[in-house]
Amino acid sequence: MSGGTIEAQVTSIARGGIAEFYELTKPRIVLMVLVTTLAGFYLGTRVSFDLALAFNLMIGTALAAGGTLALNQYVERDTDAMMQRTRHRPLPSGRMRPPEALAFGVTATAAGIIYLATTANLVCAAVTASVTIVYLLAYTPMKRVSWMCNIVGAIPGALPPVAGWAAARGSLTLEPSFLFGLMFLWQLPHTFAVGRLYRADYKRAGIHLLPDNTARGFNPSDPVVIAAALGLVALGVIPTMVGLTGLVYAAIAVVLGAAMLLLAVLMMRRSGGLAAARRVLLFSLIYLPVVLLAMVLDRA
Repeated sequence: MSGGTIEAQVTSIARGGIAEFYELTKPRIVLMVLVTTLAGFYLGTRVSFDLALAFNLMIGTALAAGGTLALNQYVERDTDAMMQRTRHRPLPSGRMRPPEALAFGVTATAAGIIYLATTANLVCAAVTASVTIVYLLAYTPMKRVSWMCNIVGAIPGALPPVAGWAAARGSLTLEPSFLFGLMFLWQLPHTFAVGRLYRADYKRAGIHLLPDNTARGFNPSDPVVIAAALGLVALGVIPTMVGLTGLVYAAIAVVLGAAMLLLAVLMMRRSGGLAAARRVLLFSLIYLPVVLLAMVLDRA
């Protein structure tokens, strides 16, 4: 075999390995984490935007988030193998060995938190570390026990903009609680819609992402979804009332929150079926970037 052929094979293997480590980090979720973290950083900036600090924040957050999600895939590799939507991931498909994923996840997570502690501040690093702790030690195991895991899981999902704010200010004040509330409430219609769409898949793997319907066809998660949508409407007004944002943000957030509420009500109806859940899911993917952009552009 020629040297060129050997080099080509080594290069191919290296590229495949890199691709699988990249997939292990769930890059689309990491991107959302980065966007929400940067929004919190921008809103927390007092005077001028510190580009170097923002860059360091993105590096540390990407490492910590990617590592945490890799560890999540390591922990859930057995249940992932039971579901159609996840069985092709690197671990259940056999494209990566569990020790490799574990080592990568631990290293990336620790590196990200240490990087944030040294280049941003300890408060930002502590908030980021709490995301990892709650996500892996509370939300992930609770998915096998109760559908209330969605509420617990919304906590780490709501903390990235708070970490961004902490990076900008070096401390936590009242204002980032609105960012936390927005992210927390947004996740509930989103995750329960996912639960409806993939109900059979999750049930096969023993994951309790959605409760069973009652004899009358009522789902116990429905009041949670409606309450969350109502909360999103309220959050369209509160940041403006306290002087964090202007009227443009309030108008956009209220209209989109009301639309989310309407879609959530339609999802509750038995006649809505999967189509209604899919509409909630798709609209939630529109809602978040539009509302965050409005908040950033209309900062008071």
